[in-house]
This record gives sequence, C-alpha cells and structure tokens, in this order.
Amino acid sequence: MTDAKIIESWKKNAEPWTRAIRAQAIASRRLVTDRAIVDAVMATTPESALDLGCGEGWLARTLLAQGIQVLGVDVVPELVVRAREASPGGDFRVASYEEIARGALETRFDTIVANFALIGAEAVDDLIAATPGLLNAGGSLVIQTLHPAFNAGDRYETGWRTGSPTRCRRTSASCTGWPARSPCRRCWP
Repeated sequence: MTDAKIIESWKKNAEPWTRAIRAQAIASRRLVTDRAIVDAVMATTPESALDLGCGEGWLARTLLAQGIQVLGVDVVPELVVRAREASPGGDFRVASYEEIARGALETRFDTIVANFALIGAEAVDDLIAATPGLLNAGGSLVIQTLHPAFNAGDRYETGWRTGSPTRCRRTSASCTGWPARSPCRRCWP
C-alpha cells in the first residue's frame, strides 16, 4: 500500500476515527496502549513535546493537561481540524513527514512522540534521520509500534492474525489469534 493510498484512507475516515477515539471504542487502546504511551512520554519529563501524526489530538490534549507545551502535526487536514476543535488553545498544524524532515518546524522539543503513526518507508527513514535536529540536548524520541501497514505492505488486513499462539492475561491458557497479555476470547468481558 502506498503512502498516498494510506493518507487518502485517513482523509476518508477522519470522522469515524475521531468518534472511535473519543468514545474509547478500541479496546486495546482503552486497556493498554493509550496509558503506555502517556507513561512513556511522562517518563522523559518533558517541558515540550512534538506529537507526530497527532490525528484528532487525544495525546496532545492529554500531555497539555499535564502542563507540557505540545505541537501536534498530522498530514491529514481533516484530523488537524478535529484536534483544533477539541483543544482551542492547542497548537496543531498540517505537515507531512517529508516537510518536517526538510525543516518545516523551526523549533526543538524535549520529546518527540510517534504513537501508531509511522507509515511509509522513505518518508519515515528521512523523518527519523531528522529527529536529532528537532530535539533539545538530552531529548527523547518515543515510538509506540509501527503501523501494521508498514510491516505488511500490500498484505495489510484489519484485525488480528490467526495462528500465533499467545497467553491469556487472566487464565494463562494458550490462545490462538488473540493479542498477548489480553484476555482470551473465553475471558473477554
């Protein structure tokens, strides 16, 4: 899947995505990953942060509430509009990874965070290579996983992959096709 196709998909799905995030409708995020990324960023004790691929802005809003100065950037204008609407005092901008890598942001940050936001090969490589120039001395880059489309190429499918044994968080029973450390299908509330 090309970067252009992925971006076009995000443009088309900005509203349903915003509803899902704000309703906490994605169990893995509600139960594990949202808290994990916030904890990881807070462990860096930043005064300022760059939220790469900020989407509708939930992480930037959470960090702002902790007193951190945050700039949220996303390539999808529809998502940036939603971020601005939910956080009128926040700083949200439309920018591509290519633009950021070429110096579109003329500031430095204590922490740069990419939460399920890294897609594409060349654009991401250039962005990661540019991060030292965006970080203050002693700054941190925090990445929570790579988007599945990055790893699967044209084989990307929504949903869990079957065939990978994991262990249920509640019963320690072996389960197939369910994420590690989550309740298995027998135990799911």
